[in-house]
Amino acid sequence: MTALISIPPVFLHPLADRNGHPGALLLDAGVLERLGGPAALPQTVAGVLGELAGGLMGCYYRAGLDGAIAAQLDQAGWKRLPADKLHRADGELCNAMPSSATWVEGEWFLAPPSKPVGSQVASRALALHLVQLVSADADTHEIEAVLRQDPTLSYHLLRLVNSLGMGAGRRVTSFSQAILILGRSQLRRWLNLMLFSSREGDRRSPMLLARVAVRARAMELLARDAGLGKSRQEQAFMVGMFSLLGVLFGMPLPEVLQPLTMSEAVQQALLAHEGELGDLLGVVEAAERDDEAALASRLQALQIDTDGFNQVVADAYLWMQTVASGKTGQSHA
Repeated sequence: MTALISIPPVFLHPLADRNGHPGALLLDAGVLERLGGPAALPQTVAGVLGELAGGLMGCYYRAGLDGAIAAQLDQAGWKRLPADKLHRADGELCNAMPSSATWVEGEWFLAPPSKPVGSQVASRALALHLVQLVSADADTHEIEAVLRQDPTLSYHLLRLVNSLGMGAGRRVTSFSQAILILGRSQLRRWLNLMLFSSREGDRRSPMLLARVAVRARAMELLARDAGLGKSRQEQAFMVGMFSLLGVLFGMPLPEVLQPLTMSEAVQQALLAHEGELGDLLGVVEAAERDDEAALASRLQALQIDTDGFNQVVADAYLWMQTVASGKTGQSHA
């Protein structure tokens, strides 16, 4: 099936610094060489890689790649990363790593939390920003744009709406709807409480946020490119943002989602990978695994070509960088 790919897909992985914070991107250049051949990269792929190199994070590829592709990557602003500068961790991240290592790869941030996370999970700084926006009577879309940056905070907003019975008889399918149902006064009171419920000590949080930010934005853009309407695009974003809540809380995802009243399409995607949204989630998960065959099959089913996918990847990773740096606050729709 991989032979069907004429344009090689761009597979990326965020790298953490020694403190566990996302700070760089690692390109799977081997896929480019394997699928695109030893010749120079297609112009569209080179353009996407150039966009990424202009972002806020360093861009690297593994040392050992030679030839025209390596020369193009160097010209585009990507750098070779020697093996001794990279440490792999798939379990809990510890401080005992080689002194030469600058960056950490692997899925250590998907390991269970070292201690129960509980319900106190909001970012104090983000909650404070939201309090300021609500107090200034900011536009709902502006509040939503900030809220969408943090999956745990948005999760607790939806849970609050449902626990108060304010969403009875109706399905909450977007964050803006939840804000309107709750009302500004209640929202401001809740955010003030959340200022005192900041979660401390979970080293996984920054990389988990990076992962779900990429998922959410990529799924939203893929939904758009697949011809789905605005409502479905917003739901695709929600699925991406909530898809790793079970990992974050250290609980089964169905148990985390149980208190929420969500649309059937969102639930099917999150719990069974079914429906249009489940298909979109499958695309981003295939990309995370560098699964060329699965990606090709899923993109073909959605009638999205690899060039379109690569542009989505670039846009999603660039947006993730603004989220990780705290520099975003504008709507990205």
